[in-house]
Amino acid sequence: MPQPSTTDRIHRLVPSPAGRTHLVEQGTGPLVLLVHGFPESWYSWRHQLPALAAAGYRAVSVDVRGYGRSSRPEAPTAYRILELVEDNVAVVKALGEESAIVVGHDWGANIAAVSALVRPDVFRAVGLLSVPYAPRGGPRPSEIFAQMGGDEEFYVSYFQEPGRAEAEIEPDVRGWLAGLYAALSADTMPAPGAPDPHFVSPGGAQRDRFPTGRLPHWLDEHDLDLYAGEFERTGMTGALNRYRNMDRDWEDLADHDGAPLTQPSLFIGGGRDASTTWLADAIAAYPTTLPGLLSSHLLDDCGHWIQQERPEDVNRILIDWLTRVTSDK
Repeated sequence: MPQPSTTDRIHRLVPSPAGRTHLVEQGTGPLVLLVHGFPESWYSWRHQLPALAAAGYRAVSVDVRGYGRSSRPEAPTAYRILELVEDNVAVVKALGEESAIVVGHDWGANIAAVSALVRPDVFRAVGLLSVPYAPRGGPRPSEIFAQMGGDEEFYVSYFQEPGRAEAEIEPDVRGWLAGLYAALSADTMPAPGAPDPHFVSPGGAQRDRFPTGRLPHWLDEHDLDLYAGEFERTGMTGALNRYRNMDRDWEDLADHDGAPLTQPSLFIGGGRDASTTWLADAIAAYPTTLPGLLSSHLLDDCGHWIQQERPEDVNRILIDWLTRVTSDK
């Protein structure tokens, strides 16, 4: 397979258990697999691809199963996390490599963590952005989410019923995405004390609490058009099916209950991101759950879309960590 130069950005379709995975590749050197979250695509790593390539790495950003030009199986059960791990393994093998460093954001952080947990033979280091690592354990996830919010409904519970969130989002994908991106960005999120966009009022919609009229600083009209165009073409079901498998994931990972991630690891969170504030206990547990942690950072005045909100900081931290990981090897 021909290798791209540092300045080339090459799109590929490679075989995977679901059929195909679309990826974007830039640079040569040790393989760094970048895994996006909801509701994004390979494009969320657009600032990292050239930076990692220039630093001497083979940076590869995938469209996760259900997104973009990757396959979108019809069965909801096809989106359980162990299936997505096997997609990641297939990408590494299709690129002619034996191992990779895996880095994920949002849902991609969970996928990256489980990839490293169950396939340490392939994934030799793991970087987590925005969502901390928390080992499998405790009650069934659906039971936990059902207890959150009192009379309001937590967004994860709202996403569970097939077709329900799609009915809200798909008539105006662009507007919904713009609202969600703004709701979770540091410069446009609702003021303290305003209704929380992570919850849905009885009989309401999630977008009722999204800010309107202003895009966050990291998102221009072109970026929004690209994201919206992909979801208008594919629909939202493939992406939402990730949420609909959380109980299945809990069952599938029973043998890994409480298991730490022992590979060299990295965490970067946003200081104003609910994912880090709600899961502060998970971060505090890192000496036990991430014994290989080499670098951990909370970026002040940063929201959820961390590698897009603060690309220069994230690139610097990533490259410093990658240098340590590859030098240790």
